[in-house]
Amino acid sequence: MRQLISFCFVLSFIVFVTSEGSGQQPSNPGGWQTYDTSNGEWRSYAGDIGGKKYSPLDQIDKSNFTDLEIAWEWTSVDNFVSTETPGGGEWWASLDTIIDALVEETPDLHRPGHAPNASRLQATPLMVGGVLYFNTPLSQGVAVDAVTGETLWVFNPKVYEEGTPPMSNPWSQRGVAYWTDGKGDERIFWGTGNGYLVCVDAEAGQPCADFGRDGSGLVDTMIGVPRASRQDRDYLNAMLWGIHSPPLVVRDKVIHGSHVADRRITKEAIPGWVRAWDVRTGEHSWDFHTVPNSTDEFGVDTWLNDSWRYSGNANVWSMLAGDNELGHVYLPTGTTTNDFTGADRPGDNLFSETLIAVDVETGERVWHFQAVHHGLWDYDFPTHPNLVDVTVDGRDVKAIAQVSKQGFVYAFDRVTGEPIWPIEERPVSQETNIPGDVPSPTQPFPTKPAPFDYQGVTLDDLVDFTPEIRALAVEAVDGFRLGPLFTPLDRPVAGVTRGTIMRPPTDGTAGWAGAAVDPETGMLYIPSRNRSAVVQLYTPDPDLGATVAYTHGAPEEQMLTGRGSSRGPQMPQGLPLLKPPYSRMTAIDMNTGEHAWWVPTGEGNRYRNHPRLRDLDLPPLGGDNGTNGPLLTKTLLLYCLTAGGTDGGPRLVAYDKQNGSELGSIDLPSGAIGTPMTYMVDGKQYIGLTVGGGPRLIALSLPFK
Repeated sequence: MRQLISFCFVLSFIVFVTSEGSGQQPSNPGGWQTYDTSNGEWRSYAGDIGGKKYSPLDQIDKSNFTDLEIAWEWTSVDNFVSTETPGGGEWWASLDTIIDALVEETPDLHRPGHAPNASRLQATPLMVGGVLYFNTPLSQGVAVDAVTGETLWVFNPKVYEEGTPPMSNPWSQRGVAYWTDGKGDERIFWGTGNGYLVCVDAEAGQPCADFGRDGSGLVDTMIGVPRASRQDRDYLNAMLWGIHSPPLVVRDKVIHGSHVADRRITKEAIPGWVRAWDVRTGEHSWDFHTVPNSTDEFGVDTWLNDSWRYSGNANVWSMLAGDNELGHVYLPTGTTTNDFTGADRPGDNLFSETLIAVDVETGERVWHFQAVHHGLWDYDFPTHPNLVDVTVDGRDVKAIAQVSKQGFVYAFDRVTGEPIWPIEERPVSQETNIPGDVPSPTQPFPTKPAPFDYQGVTLDDLVDFTPEIRALAVEAVDGFRLGPLFTPLDRPVAGVTRGTIMRPPTDGTAGWAGAAVDPETGMLYIPSRNRSAVVQLYTPDPDLGATVAYTHGAPEEQMLTGRGSSRGPQMPQGLPLLKPPYSRMTAIDMNTGEHAWWVPTGEGNRYRNHPRLRDLDLPPLGGDNGTNGPLLTKTLLLYCLTAGGTDGGPRLVAYDKQNGSELGSIDLPSGAIGTPMTYMVDGKQYIGLTVGGGPRLIALSLPFK
């Protein structure tokens, strides 16, 4: 265990490791293609591989934003699918009909209550050459005409035939990747819920016959990963390995993370290695071991009692970022097994909850920074980092900014890993009633920027709209453990504790959709949510194969009886427990590390109209955030809210980038699911986003004149 020594408190000694070599490569020796928005396209999940979510388009501006209309709608193809018949033919029918037939043949095919579902169309499309490319919840790849919404091709890997992918929302996909050699070879890549990497020709949607060993255009990404087996299922009958987030193309490598089942009742788990493949052949290039695999690997000394031999996860379940010029890919990793208890993995556990710069040619570590030592809160990095060039104290810096569930922005020189502003190791509580667990004595705290949302819970944080409501909040938290950020979790003990209130909760104040950054100004825009939760721990049944003393949640049959369910403080009639705002947008100048402004996102009328609150003169309370991310254009900051439209429903809002004031709002036909993007075809700018009700992909544009 790392010792608490005096230099931990000196600002200049930060928990990061500098390069094993510079990691710098010639700027463009192989004619590397760009994947950005400079020509009106949207070639990567976040516009570019640096995660900016920015486009220089300005046809849509504050003067005409409210004139936007739906140019076309596309309805998901997931509702009508196919399966091969015994005779070698193809049977097409509704999704439900196909699934019923598959389950009749294999009754335990899917996890109970998690049959294939088409509703979570979370993808952000790419736009290249007048065509939109994306994938669906069932891992189908789709190409759509960017002007008309006409479906051009669909490629279906039929994930639903194998079983239920891992994670709590298994039927979801967030996007695809594009590659071209600049000479006519154009390819679309995506991962599937059952762990394949797909490569198809961008024009025809046919598998790339030269990708993979059998001409299928598929690579089985499970092969070669310790403890990963295509036949294995977890105790809830879900697969153990899948890919839900888009891969990333850096130079001529396609790189991806994974979703690894993390609702564990065993200490043994699949390590969430990040894998790279040649874009032309599908040949395996390298793995980055987020959990060590031998005694001589870097970081193995942070796994005491040889716990690296069986521990897993520490996967990149969200998105990656990269820099073609430097030849770096940046990996934001998750928590290792088990999310909330660490008795079976003593030590700091590299490379869990770590931002890692990796040489894209070799897979070697260039630098790293661990944001949470010996993680016990599921504070994994939820999203891709943002790359931006800034000027700090007169010095030009190629920067990288990583937002976190905790509400921190960790800022570094992306070449060296040197923090732009000091990050302090500060003492935190080690008190826990989990037998055998030893929390880290310190955790890293950035000195700049300041947190972009609330952290921890004290009595002073409880709602105080009226003295009566304040009293209800104080009563509600009675028996729960309160404390600052990184307060260890307690298991409930009758008459002693009802558990620890976490703020932020496990899904974080910043979510998977992340932030956006303006390359012209260096301003970082972060949507966030102010919530809390209590994680209930229970002892799993050894008869189910359990090898851990405690885990979170419970088997589904036990959840029905309330055992192991998560239950936090309860306020009457849906009153909020904490002070507002309940969601916000924050702008941070990454040249200075200072907050430029913040505003509540939405009026929060579901609170303001509460019978106990509607007569009070309350300001906007926020609370209307969805889970989608922001979009930046030359002139606007765009973001989707769940409420506040003309009929009270969902809307797309344009904010002033300089001060956060609302410039305009348009109603959406249903709630946004994915993060919006923008593109231009034939001189006309469009905004594309996925919404519910179908689900659908819609394109917004100004009316023809």
